[in-house]
Order: sequence, then C-alpha cells, then structure tokens
Amino acid sequence: MSKAQNNQIHSILPKSASAILIKFCYFILAFAALSCGNDKTEKKTNVETENQTEETTIAKDQTKTILCFGDSITAGYGLDDNKDAYPAVLQEKIDSLNLNYTVVNSGLSGETTAGGKGRIDWILNQDIDIFLLELGANDGLRGVQLAETRANLQSIINTVKEKSPETTIILAGMELPPNMGKEYTDEFRQLFSDLAKENNLEFIPFILKDVGGIAALNQNDGIHPTAEGHRIVANTVWEVLEPLLLN
Repeated sequence: MSKAQNNQIHSILPKSASAILIKFCYFILAFAALSCGNDKTEKKTNVETENQTEETTIAKDQTKTILCFGDSITAGYGLDDNKDAYPAVLQEKIDSLNLNYTVVNSGLSGETTAGGKGRIDWILNQDIDIFLLELGANDGLRGVQLAETRANLQSIINTVKEKSPETTIILAGMELPPNMGKEYTDEFRQLFSDLAKENNLEFIPFILKDVGGIAALNQNDGIHPTAEGHRIVANTVWEVLEPLLLN
C-alpha cells in the first residue's frame, strides 16, 4: 500500500476507528509472538518429561536386589514381617545410606533345606545380586540326618552358582539347643562352616548371635526372636553385608 493510499484510508476512517485498527495489528503481532513462545515452551517441557522418564527407568534398572532365602527366622514369624523382621531392618539401614538396593524377604515358616531345594529354581527367575541363605534350623530340630541337610544346602548353592554366577552368596550358620545331643549339635554347627569354606562363600557363623537362648529377646516359644531380637539379628547380618554394598 502506498503512502498516499494509507493517508486516504486514515482520512476516511474516524480517528477512533484508526486507533482500533492499529491496536488490532499490534494484537495480531503479539499473539503470533506468544504462539511461537508457547510452542517452544511446550517442546522444552516435552523434552524435560522424556528425560525425567528415561532417568527414572535407568534408576529402576540400576536397583540391585538382596534376597533373603530362609525359614521362620527370615520370615519374621509372629511379627509384622514388613516392618519388624530382620530383612526389613536391613532395608532401613540401606535406605539411611541412600544405597540403591532392595531387600526381598523370601522366608517361609517351617521351611527345611529340602523345601528350599524344591523352590530355589522358581526363586531364581528374578535377578539377584546378593543371596542370603538361612536354612537348616528346622532340619536340626527334627533330627534330620546331617548328610541330608548338607547335601540339600550344597544343591541350593550349586543351583545359584549355575543359574546366576554373578550373584554373591552369604551363608548364615545356625546352632541347636544342647538337648539335641552334643555330638549332633557340634557336627550341625560345623557343617555350615565347612560349606562356606568349600564354596568360598561369605559367612555368618551364627545368625542368632546374642539372641538365641536369651528369653527377653525371644517370643514365648523361646525360639523366634522378638522385634528387638530381629534388630540384633539385622546387626549381625549387617557386619557381613555392609562391606559388600560399599565396595
């Protein structure tokens, strides 16, 4: 449009209409600018969301698993296993240090080494970084032949090593009350130590150290730890577990 034509339009339009026209032009320009800005902001937001999702996925993939495979001691018999059993206490310790590990409680009350041998294949269908093996007490209390207990524990260890060779195995030792007979109880205690040495495993000599046989730290049955007892058990396990997590 020529300057003359523009002057003609302004001369025809009232001053108020001319002002409205100018404001309308400014509005169009401002709207276009805002639209471009909103488009950039939306693209930036989408990128940020994608990055956050990717970071969350990576974090989940990097989470490592500690699986506690045992009997009623691990299961937290008589307690709230999600809060009071020693695996839950271990999770508290891990979380307090901001370590990226999840503790899985795979304890089953009444479990024997034969029962553990029977379900180990199913358990290993998940990725496990540290495998804590706590079985044998029920064998001892039932007077199972020590050769059978030993063979079952060795079979479980072999299966873990074969199916998950990168997994670190911790073997938890157990002791029996003296009424089972000195020879039997001595041999029972020794078999855990022997298995740990022969298989080059991390070893907890007695998982109920400072708890077993102490009435105040056990429930009325005199066998299963109280919540306070489980905290002591967790401390005993932690002595072996912590160095593995921090290395």
